[in-house]
Amino acid sequence: MNFNRRNFITKAGIAALSFSVLSAFRNKERKPKMKSIFYHHVFFWLQNTSSAAEKEKLIEGLKKLSAVKTIQHFHIGKPANTSREVIDSSYAVSWLLEFANEADQASYQTDPVHLKFVEDYKHLWKKVVVYDTVDA
Repeated sequence: MNFNRRNFITKAGIAALSFSVLSAFRNKERKPKMKSIFYHHVFFWLQNTSSAAEKEKLIEGLKKLSAVKTIQHFHIGKPANTSREVIDSSYAVSWLLEFANEADQASYQTDPVHLKFVEDYKHLWKKVVVYDTVDA
């Protein structure tokens, strides 16, 4: 009798664990995919490439710019310490934004906070490159 009870408890435990693992995978697969997400990635090259103060000033400005209401998520970055032929790490700062859709990104372009950022900080950069992406 003891053997059967132990056997039952072991099998029940395995079944419960299997059910929870399968449920987790199924829920992950069923997660709705956001089809309208718009990513806006901006790369800045500074006028004065050796000035840490100017780089920090630009980062400060980007943090202020993150107040724009249509921005869902943002990331301020610097070149990673990687080196391969396909990597361009010549920029000083990157600014990655996620918008719910293209309309929100368009609104960001004319938002007074964005326009003020450009006016107040444009003297810091010599080059800006932008990559906009949407779901394929």
